[in-house]
Amino acid sequence: MPKKKPRGGKLTSEDKKSNQELAKIRVLGEHVHRKLKVFKILSLTYRNRRKRFSLRFNLIAALYNYELHLSQTEFA
Repeated sequence: MPKKKPRGGKLTSEDKKSNQELAKIRVLGEHVHRKLKVFKILSLTYRNRRKRFSLRFNLIAALYNYELHLSQTEFA
C-alpha cells in the first residue's frame, strides 16, 4: 500500500520513492486489466459456457503477451 501524507505534514523522500516504485508496478497490472476489458471478457457478463471461460481468458492473455513480446523485440 502506498504511504499517505500525514495531516498537515509532508512525505519523506523515501516514502515518495517507495510510492513511485509501487505505482510503476501497479501500472503494468492496470494495462493488462485494460487490455482484457477491451476484449470485453472482463467488462461484460460472460454469457457462454462457463467451462470455456478460462480457455478464452488464457487465449486472450496469450495474445496480449505475444503483442508485448513483439513490441519489445522491435526496440531491442
